[in-house]
Amino acid sequence: MVRTWCIAWLLVTAAHAAEPQRILVVGTNTAADAAAVNAAIAASPEGSEVVFRGRFLLTATVRLRAGRSYGGESRAGTVFRQADGANLPALVASDVWLDNTTWTGSPMAIRRLTLDGNRAGNPTGKTAGLVLRAWLSVAEDLHITGMGSDGLRLTSLSADGTALKNSQVNGRIADCFIERSGRHGIFVEDPGNAVTDWILRDNWIASSGADGIHLDNAAGWMIERNHIYGVPHHAIYAHRLFATSISDNYIEGFGETTEPGTWCGIAATLQGDAASTLVGNRVFCFAGEKQEASTYRYLSLTVNYGEALASVTGNTIRGAGTPRGTGLYYAADAGRALTVVSAGNAVDKVALVRSVGERVTVSAGQ
Repeated sequence: MVRTWCIAWLLVTAAHAAEPQRILVVGTNTAADAAAVNAAIAASPEGSEVVFRGRFLLTATVRLRAGRSYGGESRAGTVFRQADGANLPALVASDVWLDNTTWTGSPMAIRRLTLDGNRAGNPTGKTAGLVLRAWLSVAEDLHITGMGSDGLRLTSLSADGTALKNSQVNGRIADCFIERSGRHGIFVEDPGNAVTDWILRDNWIASSGADGIHLDNAAGWMIERNHIYGVPHHAIYAHRLFATSISDNYIEGFGETTEPGTWCGIAATLQGDAASTLVGNRVFCFAGEKQEASTYRYLSLTVNYGEALASVTGNTIRGAGTPRGTGLYYAADAGRALTVVSAGNAVDKVALVRSVGERVTVSAGQ
């Protein structure tokens, strides 16, 4: 009887020890913080909630292990700041990205943090704020500021460029404020076809170095209710639309640069095998179409291959009243075709309301 009780007690104790834990890590705002954070994460069992409190001075990249949730107590109360001269590749990153694996990470979540790249203290650095290489994962309620490279990068490549051999689908990026990124505010890096079917919603993206949102692969994505401003190149660049929706985004401006080029509020390229929708977006150029050698396209659709189909409805476009703006631009190269249901769009103060290429069919729908 005693032996049975002892065995039962040991089993309960072992099970309790293996249960998920809430692990609190308190910042000291010293060079010891990175090692302390990484040690706590490395020691955490799968399923743990790792909570950060206070200010952390980072001299090394924080390694995110899969199967855990990470969070601060508030964006204002928990700050990860890159130390002067650290020049990290990323402030916070999935461990499989750092380890150059060929597989994506398991689900994780990261919330309620400020990530400060301290660009002034790392003037030549190409630091990304958060590099996520995981499927079915969540990044939300983050303030990401002052990065030398991308604010948030979701990628199918590793740190040394190793490509995934599996897919990386079904995640969500939401409710983030991303500002003063050296390249893209949000960058979906996917030269293959791995990062599909995510949700990107309710983000504020300001003062990027290149594009506000840049997706190498937009297949199956829902891109909605994002507010983008202070953009030198494209506000939203979405490549390879396939059953994609781009809806209710507010774009204050784009092409705000002295660099000549063709700049778009929404630049979308479509695949031929499915249909996509662009609905209810508001696209403006409040700073003006100032670069006289540039072309400004407020909503642009082109085709990658085959016969593409899109619905472009209920969008509102108001230009800057120069000879350089086109409201709706629809085009397909030789060997490709585009059918667009284009209806209910309000387009004003542009030189050309709608440009329709030779291999494009436009209708008002059924």
